Amino acid sequence: MFDFSIVTSWVHNLLMSFMPGWLTTTIECVLIGVALLLVYALLALFYIFYERKLCAWMQCRLGPMRVGPWGLLQVFADMFKILIKELIRLENIDRFLFALAPYLVIIASMLTFACLPWGNGLQIIDFNIGVFFMVAASSIGVLGILLAGWSSNNKYTLIGAMRSGAQMVSYELSVGLSILTIVVLAGTMSISGLVEAQRDGWFLFKGHIPAFIAFVIYLIAANAETNRGPFDMPEAEHELTAGYHTEYSGIHFGFYYLAEYLNLFIVSGIASLLFLGGWMPLHVPGWEGFNAVMDYIPSVVWFLAKAFFISFVLIWFRWSFPRVRIDQMLKLEWKYLMPIGLFNLILMTLVVMYDLHF
Repeated sequence: MFDFSIVTSWVHNLLMSFMPGWLTTTIECVLIGVALLLVYALLALFYIFYERKLCAWMQCRLGPMRVGPWGLLQVFADMFKILIKELIRLENIDRFLFALAPYLVIIASMLTFACLPWGNGLQIIDFNIGVFFMVAASSIGVLGILLAGWSSNNKYTLIGAMRSGAQMVSYELSVGLSILTIVVLAGTMSISGLVEAQRDGWFLFKGHIPAFIAFVIYLIAANAETNRGPFDMPEAEHELTAGYHTEYSGIHFGFYYLAEYLNLFIVSGIASLLFLGGWMPLHVPGWEGFNAVMDYIPSVVWFLAKAFFISFVLIWFRWSFPRVRIDQMLKLEWKYLMPIGLFNLILMTLVVMYDLHF
């Protein structure tokens, strides 16, 4: 399988050959930042189109068809529409916090996005506590949502923000327990280490029953943490208009919109990293010919295919179940998911201690 670190090392050595180290580092950071922003925007546009088409297919509709062939340019038209919309200046609000809130949400999403391992040797951030950093970075987003609801000086936005804060803080516990369960199995918090540990089999298959339970808990909790249906109570249209971003317009609203769809990709990418081997191809012990064929598929394709598959499951989940009540949502977390997650963590510890996994 091709190692992308060959390309990145060649670029680094090329820059170092005719410029000082500090300038090389600066240019590399700028290039990585531009690449991240470009991929971030393009993936968001793809996911908007992806969900619209899947939703239409599930409801026996066609979805967007008018702008461009098969409606492919509809998302670009929507993007330009948001960019040229007026930023409405509201009275009696905290202007600084109101303007800061969407940037906190997008920064948290970008930091977590940068942690994902895209391919063999194609990773921006990787150190021995990479999983811990990824979870910490993703937690910043709740601050932007709470600030948006409070600074808007609107009872609907405040209620939506409080609901979202309670929901995200609650379900982060189950997400953290699922991640910790896999960390116990892998024996490392390094993102590259997690991928390498699945070279001879993905954790979903070799982690025994606790890995499967952690996978199911993660899918439910991650879907709730991203405020997507049926857990979209913070944006319940029939109660709160648009929830915490009711008062936002133009590009500020666009930031929340982009972050919502990219968070869908991020939680799917993390699921593929933890349970499906990340960019690692499917290897079956003893099937050398089959494994050799799988290695010909580029690692980036493996990662994106797994992430898109998990996203399909989450989108299917959203359009299959009605919105739950706020008490049902919190009850599911505190009375069911978290106790099961704690028990599952202990069970995984015993499996690892007694070497019962595959």
